[in-house]
Amino acid sequence: MTDKETDIKHYDVILGPVITEKTTMMSEQNQIVFKVPLTATKPQIKAAVEGLFGVKVEDVNTLRVKGKTKRFKGIMGRRNDYKKAMVQLAEGQSIDVTTGV
Repeated sequence: MTDKETDIKHYDVILGPVITEKTTMMSEQNQIVFKVPLTATKPQIKAAVEGLFGVKVEDVNTLRVKGKTKRFKGIMGRRNDYKKAMVQLAEGQSIDVTTGV
């Protein structure tokens, strides 16, 4: 496999950053939160973050977020489930998530 093929696979694993007040506070402790597919594993997430951003990842924690049931014009609907990955970076490493993936 070439580096270009590997980079394309990394973009399939990292869908985007999760930017909230809580994740902004977590970034001060070298933790970044990403939205990932439900099928993504911790080793895949670690390899993708290290490959795309060029940083050293110490730990990856994941959690599944269940979709909310919402009402739209009287019709009940449901949002999709998704997975969040909280990535702990090594000391002195940082990622600027505002620039985009």
